[in-house]
Amino acid sequence: MRDDRGKIVVYYDGACPSCVRDRRRYEALAGRGRETVCWFDITGREEQLRQLGLDPRKALTELHVRDEQGRIRSELDAYILLMGRVPLLKPLAWLVSLPAIRPWLARLYHDRVTRRLRKSGRL
Repeated sequence: MRDDRGKIVVYYDGACPSCVRDRRRYEALAGRGRETVCWFDITGREEQLRQLGLDPRKALTELHVRDEQGRIRSELDAYILLMGRVPLLKPLAWLVSLPAIRPWLARLYHDRVTRRLRKSGRL
């Protein structure tokens, strides 16, 4: 993997068409800020994920992001970190982090991902 110091690393499912579309949308909204994000396609990289300390199954079922300090954030925390870096998405990041909304969104997120992976035969 290329030099990613000072950047966040997003571990995403490149075999998922909607994930790829989400990446493109994010990059378009981030503009110049996209230069501080490295995208790591997890497809077929189970051993490399293990070496990085990531469970391949969890990486497939939850978004993971490594922040600039090397901490891994997953699920909604990963989305909040990503959205918080884009001015247009900051209000959405705040909304997602609200205690009344967060559990509902987490459940919805997991249901969608599980359905998508089962439909494609990957889970």
